[in-house]
Amino acid sequence: MNRLQLIQNLADGTQWDVIIIGGGATGLGIAMDAATRGYKTLLVEQADYAKGTSSKATKLVHGGVRYMAQGDLGLVREACHERGLLLKNAPHLTKNETFVIPNYSWFNNVKYTIGLKFYDLLAGKLSLGASKYINKKKTIEALPSIKQEGLKGGVVYHDGQFDDSRLALNIAQTAIENGATVLNYMKVEGLLKDAKKKVNGVKVKDIETGNSYEAIGKIVINATGVYVDNILKMDKPEAPHLVRPSQGVHITLDRSFMIGENALMIPETDDGRVLFAVPWHNKLIVGTTDTLVDHAELEPRALDTEIEFILSTAGKYFVKKPLRSDVLAVFAGLRPLAAPKAEGAKTKEISRSHKIIVSDSGMITITGGKWTTFRRMAQDTLDKAIEKNFLPAKKCVTEELHIHGYVPEPNRADPLHFYGADIAGVQKLINENPALLERLVPEYPYTKAMVVWAVRNEYARRVEDVLGRRFRLLFLDVHAAVAAAPAVAEIIAEELKLDQAWVAQELQDFSKLAKTYTLV
Repeated sequence: MNRLQLIQNLADGTQWDVIIIGGGATGLGIAMDAATRGYKTLLVEQADYAKGTSSKATKLVHGGVRYMAQGDLGLVREACHERGLLLKNAPHLTKNETFVIPNYSWFNNVKYTIGLKFYDLLAGKLSLGASKYINKKKTIEALPSIKQEGLKGGVVYHDGQFDDSRLALNIAQTAIENGATVLNYMKVEGLLKDAKKKVNGVKVKDIETGNSYEAIGKIVINATGVYVDNILKMDKPEAPHLVRPSQGVHITLDRSFMIGENALMIPETDDGRVLFAVPWHNKLIVGTTDTLVDHAELEPRALDTEIEFILSTAGKYFVKKPLRSDVLAVFAGLRPLAAPKAEGAKTKEISRSHKIIVSDSGMITITGGKWTTFRRMAQDTLDKAIEKNFLPAKKCVTEELHIHGYVPEPNRADPLHFYGADIAGVQKLINENPALLERLVPEYPYTKAMVVWAVRNEYARRVEDVLGRRFRLLFLDVHAAVAAAPAVAEIIAEELKLDQAWVAQELQDFSKLAKTYTLV
């Protein structure tokens, strides 16, 4: 179904069971759950799917080792369970990743060996592999590029890794295939209420055309991440703030800084945060930071202090110390943390558990949580709607639901394995028009066929949708993304029948955006 057909569903005056505001991991997960339960489902997102936080994660499907250290064992157990389900249901986008903690004191060898055995225990039958102590020689074999002086050994453990925005897209596709109407670039401008002052719908505006629509439903769910307060204030202007955004920054480096397939975990940094260095799409992602910010932005900017923190911490472990000039891309995302009750509360101490709030008006808001637990968050939200008698009782079926693109054994040697079952569709385009095999930039495997596929089958509308989220070039190498942008804009314009004025504006917008992803 293309976007025009989906908009027609909205224009037809359908009576919805579930209306979801927000197209990140949480909202899309609810849409998939609702549609597969058989509810008539509408989701609207003001920008592109996963435009915000959900495309800017550390790329880990993990239980959360540091939450265990904080004593949040319930969250870790839940996240480990969900991690196992996700690796089974979307193997084309997820993988079992081996992590190594290099230790420079004997005490840490003992501490992390014992701690990670407990982590294995919490994962139960969905464990991805046993953790174990390794000696200095084996630690160097596992991480050849790390500093060897003073090294006392290491601890190996397993967690999951994934492509966040691709998973968000595939969840949206799964929801649509099960009957949901899921629309990007559709902004909520107001809530609708019935005679009893209960929220029963939304007023939305199509960002592309300016057309407005009204949608009526049994339940409206606010799943807007760091923007939940904006929607709550539409309902009740005096509503207190629920969320305080916390910024997480990552940098992308060349793989030469850490050769091999294993990931590095630094459990204790100078300010108590955890830092990861994770191989991803043949690059190295290093992060994250945890900085409270005053207000939410769709494209937050990394602070110089955050960049320096990541570079200096990584430099203490890598033989080859990374400099600002080595950073291929930098990206910042905002976590929707519960607003701290005490001034100066540390973000790393705030629970990542999700919270579901039912307003007096009957609107349901879900906040907090983490990518790994998106499926469980969706289940809990809809179960709450059933408990409140907003919806007829229907059973959740997503625990064993294969997500769009599912293939049981993807060929990870293929740089396009993240398409899963859709690889055949991309290949068919090339067979029909061999010119589409041309690469957008010589050094990366992204072709014109992939752009056509993104527009026709993946709801991409803009250059950044393609280069940032349908494939991840903006996050991997900003300068290569800028070089690819003109070809991408021309293909989108041809596919959507847009003029050269649109192309010029789009390239200007993308160039401005790209500057926020680069340091030089």
